[in-house]
Amino acid sequence: MPVAPPRPPMPPLNALRAFEAAGRLGSFARAAEELGVTPGAIAQQVRQLEAFLGFPLFRRLPQGVALADAGRQAQPRLSAAFEALSLAVHDLRATHAGRALAIAALPCIAQLWLSPRLPALQQEFPELQISISAMEAPPSGPREAFDLALFYLAEPPPDALALAEDSLVPICSPHLAQQLRTPSDLLGRTLLHDAVWRSDWARWLRYAGVAGVDAGRGPSYSLYALALDAALGGSGILIGRASLIAPLLAQGRLATPFAVAMPSGDRLTILPAPASRPHPLRARVMEWLADSL
Repeated sequence: MPVAPPRPPMPPLNALRAFEAAGRLGSFARAAEELGVTPGAIAQQVRQLEAFLGFPLFRRLPQGVALADAGRQAQPRLSAAFEALSLAVHDLRATHAGRALAIAALPCIAQLWLSPRLPALQQEFPELQISISAMEAPPSGPREAFDLALFYLAEPPPDALALAEDSLVPICSPHLAQQLRTPSDLLGRTLLHDAVWRSDWARWLRYAGVAGVDAGRGPSYSLYALALDAALGGSGILIGRASLIAPLLAQGRLATPFAVAMPSGDRLTILPAPASRPHPLRARVMEWLADSL
């Protein structure tokens, strides 16, 4: 009887994955960040793959690494293979009728805009399971298998549902607001900053025509929610986004000491993420979220 030849030996999948990420991103550090490991672990996996192959895939430079000729030829094919593998896994999950609707969102949107709406969303769709992942940028490829995404975009794509343009306004505790009559009263006050939107104070001060206030002074927070907690506690004044702070203003927990609201230049956008087989309720959930203001 015919005997099929044995398959050639394969290197460890983790080593291939480490090389593909490092080659695509051009950096062991960025590959480590994407895969959730240390740069040292990426380097070790790449060395293991190079030992298996018998030749180098990267040139080690004084500052970083660069693909060698063999690595440059192999990287696109391995990236395509991992894309295909990711799609196959996603399609396998998508065949399950009760799978969760996967949502990717900017951390502050997930915490302050989406989370308060989840009880009503669950009531509207009782059988719906939801999975939420906080991300700093919208998912951009099939490897990131999300059904929809929530982010601030200056130019939403045609297939997205974009809310009204956001606005920026100083916010603080009601007690602190009583001590501020004009924007000039900000001189010497503690300004609170979100690390990502660090320039918001400078933008608002220019828009309001306020001079003499140091827009860079005051503590900075890695998460907008942390900066907001500081404002709620009376620690200082924060530039607030109307889409995120509206409930806190309505409840009287925050106040706007000045009437000057600056257009932000972007809008909270509900995006259909690039899933190969989207959740059957995706379109209805997107419409419900857009109408939930």
